[in-house]
Amino acid sequence: MRATPGSGSTRLFAAPMLLLDLLDGGNPKRMQTWMAGDGWRRFDWVMLSGRAEGSFTAFEPPLLTKGLVWDTSGLLTEGTLAPALSQGRNGWGASVLASSSGGWFGNAVNNGARCNVWEGMSPRLEHLHLRTRRQFLGAAGQFSLGAVALQALADKPAAGPLDARAPHHAAKAKRVIYLHMSGAPPHLDLFDYKPELVKRGGQECPDSFLKGRTFAFTSGVPKLLGTPRHFERHGRAGMWMSDACPNFHRLADEITLVRSMHTDQFNHAPAELLLFTGHSRQGRPSMGSWATYGLGSDNQNLPGFVVLISSGTQPSGGQGCWGSGFIPSVYQGVQCRSKGDPVLFVNDPPGMDRALRRRSLDALNELNALQAAELGHPETATRIAQYELAYRMQASVPEVMNIGREPAKVLEAYGAKPGESSFANNCLLARRLVEQGVRFVQLFDWGWDFHGTSASNGLTDGLTQKMAETDRPVAALITDLKQRGLLDDTLVIWGGEFGRTPFREGRTAASQVLGRDHYPDCFSLFMAGGGVKAGFEYGATDELGFSVAENKVHVHDFQATVLHLLGFDHERLTARFQGRDYRLTDIHGHVVRDLLA
Repeated sequence: MRATPGSGSTRLFAAPMLLLDLLDGGNPKRMQTWMAGDGWRRFDWVMLSGRAEGSFTAFEPPLLTKGLVWDTSGLLTEGTLAPALSQGRNGWGASVLASSSGGWFGNAVNNGARCNVWEGMSPRLEHLHLRTRRQFLGAAGQFSLGAVALQALADKPAAGPLDARAPHHAAKAKRVIYLHMSGAPPHLDLFDYKPELVKRGGQECPDSFLKGRTFAFTSGVPKLLGTPRHFERHGRAGMWMSDACPNFHRLADEITLVRSMHTDQFNHAPAELLLFTGHSRQGRPSMGSWATYGLGSDNQNLPGFVVLISSGTQPSGGQGCWGSGFIPSVYQGVQCRSKGDPVLFVNDPPGMDRALRRRSLDALNELNALQAAELGHPETATRIAQYELAYRMQASVPEVMNIGREPAKVLEAYGAKPGESSFANNCLLARRLVEQGVRFVQLFDWGWDFHGTSASNGLTDGLTQKMAETDRPVAALITDLKQRGLLDDTLVIWGGEFGRTPFREGRTAASQVLGRDHYPDCFSLFMAGGGVKAGFEYGATDELGFSVAENKVHVHDFQATVLHLLGFDHERLTARFQGRDYRLTDIHGHVVRDLLA
């Protein structure tokens, strides 16, 4: 269930782990009565007025409610009975609940009023239910499900899945640009200066830091590695930054730099999935999907969530980093390109003009509307919305993706070159997209895995080259947003999925090229605009960079903070799946309020 401000849903609990949503704002939820006979065949609808509140207390069989007979040999296979009592506003009521492979089913009597509820119906029962509901709603004329679905084709459609919606509280950020450096930048050589580590470079790593630990590519006793980069303080706050990122120096008074991030994963794919979906395995909605799920989009002609990839490679976490998981797929990220067709397969095929595309789309939508009326599956409504969005995108996307319309001085500031595929082009596209109302823009840039296995991923020449490709467009993006009055309500994030070790990577210990292994315990990222403090440093690691010494920020805390800036209580932005409510932060996370302006 999507939690919304003012939601009045009542939840009743019964062992084991039963969650039923009976009412929402006083309106009846899904209720039905199953009658015992030769299997469960008959059912009827009942209306329940008023509100029900309270909690279930489970009792063991055979304390079955008198007059209720359950047949678990028919449709309700694998059934177990869980009789219960519930205390509502108007007194006590009795119920019997049955567990099956499809979910929970039950019958309740409260103050003489009988109603039945279910949660998690099996596909077979769901189909039976919807077929009978179709018979009722099919005669309801303009209020039928089919009519509602067909309204999506009108000039003023009913509320769509991407229509703009209000958050839980006043938002500081209306949109997000997330710049993810896939592979994990070496924070100790960019932002987290450790003079003691430099002093002790080449010494064996203390056993206390290694005992019981496992690293991706290092075994034995590695040597401590002080940074080969030169550090200086910048900005009014005297923020330490290295010579590897000269264009970041002028951002010191605009950003919040967090040096105390930590995560649970030390390999790229699970760490990226944890960062963006709240879980280290595939299948959960991504951060951008949660944002559009909760807020919708400010431009119905563009996707609410856009993904841009540079350096020729997708992140290790794959498309799950911008997938929608178990929420409707209309909320997943749409991957666009800065070279060639902006979106693959969105253009009309040869021989099909705009009018023919419109007629064929109308026919498809009518068929989908019939299916929506018959089955009521949310993905059918998503399909209609996506077809319509793709049609509108044929005109809107080429316009917004054409950076050649930008003045020469803007292209120069970013280092962008129209017609090419680059991180610089993507940064400029991100600004153009948020200007047009796109809610969440996510950039992935590959090539930040600085193991030192070659000169290109070493901490000297390799890092210098990588930063030369990226720090200029990032600085231009933040400066450009500020000049256009967009930075105050646009949250810009720069970072990776974890940190790098304070010692040399094991495979390259004898090499002339310096590199570091994966490290989950400490890393740095920065944010700008969108309600965070400017010129602010938060958190610190110990003198050698092995652990967070103050103000730990777990990735779930970071997620909760981003959602808070967008106007959400991260504990209330939920979606029901497999019998429980899921959220981006899973069962963890707290808002880091010290970061808020």
